[in-house]
Amino acid sequence: MADPLQDLAPPVRPVSAPTAAEPSAGASTDAAALGARIRGYREMRGLSLRALGEAAQASPGFLSQVERGLVGASIGMLRRIADALGLTMADLFDQDTPAGPRVLRRAERPALHTAPGARKYLVSQRPLTHLEVYAGEFDPGASTGDEAYTHGDSQEILLVLRGTVRVELDGHPYVLGPGDSIEHRSATPHRVANTSDEPAEVLWIVSPPTPG
Repeated sequence: MADPLQDLAPPVRPVSAPTAAEPSAGASTDAAALGARIRGYREMRGLSLRALGEAAQASPGFLSQVERGLVGASIGMLRRIADALGLTMADLFDQDTPAGPRVLRRAERPALHTAPGARKYLVSQRPLTHLEVYAGEFDPGASTGDEAYTHGDSQEILLVLRGTVRVELDGHPYVLGPGDSIEHRSATPHRVANTSDEPAEVLWIVSPPTPG
């Protein structure tokens, strides 16, 4: 005989076990933060999801989910993403460095060792992929050194911001004033000197980045 109370009992519904794609709250927060950093660096590089996917050997759809923190990525995949963005793994996880636009104050520019009376500062901020930008200051009579130098084989542009400088390219002199620029390969022996009685300021743009 059927139990008359059976029809009054609430239905029993199976409880679904969480899947591997459902991270904990903490893991979800970490994934979202990492995804936002990847998206920030990708947009700063001007890369589409498709372009990043081709470089990192991943589908655009999967990368979109990673950027939104919906799925995690293996260490191997994160390494490929970092390489494609011109980053190290440490850069990818460094939350102290913003992935978007960054302001660099004049007083905070990293200074590079150079010849007496000349000062060279790195303007572009690491991590870098496509170019480097340096600001240079020359006291009257100062130069990049007595000898011409080379570094890699990149495209290099020197723009004079203030004063007058003499640029020597493979022994050929060029005198440049404010607003003048000169373009050459960084493999060409070059030297910059301020032969005037006034301070001079220049800007170097090098693409792609080279050591030195």
